Amino acid sequence: MGLLDGKKILVTGVLTDDSLAFGVAQLAQREGAEVVLTGFGRALRLTERTARKLDPVPEVHELDVTDPEHGAALRTVLSEKWGRVDGVLHSVGFAPEACLGDDFFAPTWDDVSVAVHVSAYSLRSLADITVPLMTEGGSIVGLTFDATVAWPAYNWMGVAKAALESLNRYLARELGPRQIRSNLVAAGPMKTIAAKSIPGFVAFETEWVKRAPLGWDATDSEGVSKACVALLSDWFPQTTGSIIHVDGGYHSVGA
Repeated sequence: MGLLDGKKILVTGVLTDDSLAFGVAQLAQREGAEVVLTGFGRALRLTERTARKLDPVPEVHELDVTDPEHGAALRTVLSEKWGRVDGVLHSVGFAPEACLGDDFFAPTWDDVSVAVHVSAYSLRSLADITVPLMTEGGSIVGLTFDATVAWPAYNWMGVAKAALESLNRYLARELGPRQIRSNLVAAGPMKTIAAKSIPGFVAFETEWVKRAPLGWDATDSEGVSKACVALLSDWFPQTTGSIIHVDGGYHSVGA
C-alpha cells in the first residue's frame, strides 16, 4: 500500500521535470494518488508536455491564481471528476524583475503587489478552490524559501514569502476545525527554472554546500518530494501551521 492510496491531489506549478512540483506529482502517483495538474498562459503547453512524462498522464487544467473565474471553473471540474479533493500542492510564485536584485527600493507598489498576489495570496485562492471539496478533511501543502531572515537579492520575493508563511498559520487556524491541515516545506536552493530568475543564485548554492550539516545537492529534490507527500498523507494528522525545513539543516546553524 502507498502513503496516498485513493487520495485525490491537485498539483500546481509543474513546468519542467526539474520543477519541485513535478517531483511531488511523480512520487504522489507512485504512492497511489490520482493527480491533476494546473498550468497557466503561455506556460500551459509546457505543463502539458511535461505531464506526458508522468505515468499515468494526468489531466492538465488552466489556472490563473489571480482570476477568480479560473478558480470557480477548476472547482467545478474537480467536483465533477472526483467529487472531493484530499490535498493540494501550492507551488506558485512570481515577482517582476524589479523585485529581485541589488536595489531593494527599485520596485513600485504595482510590482510588489504582483509578487504578493501571485506568491502569497494565491495560497488562499487555492484554499477557496479546494476547501469546499475537502469533505473528508484534507491537507494543503506549500513550498517556501525560509523567510525568517533577509537574503541578498531575494528582496521583495522574500517579503512575499514571509506573507505566505503568515497566511499558512492563519489558514491552519481557520481550517483546523474542519480537519484540514495547512503546512509549508522550506526547501533549500534547487536548480529550477524559478531559481534561474534569482540574481546570484550560484552564491546561494555554494554557501549551502559549505554550511548545511547534512550537505546539499541543488539537483536532488527527492527530500522535498518526500516531505510534501508525507504531509499530504495521513501520517501527520496533528501537524498544521508548521514549516518543515528540507535544507540539509542549513537553517539551524550560524556563521
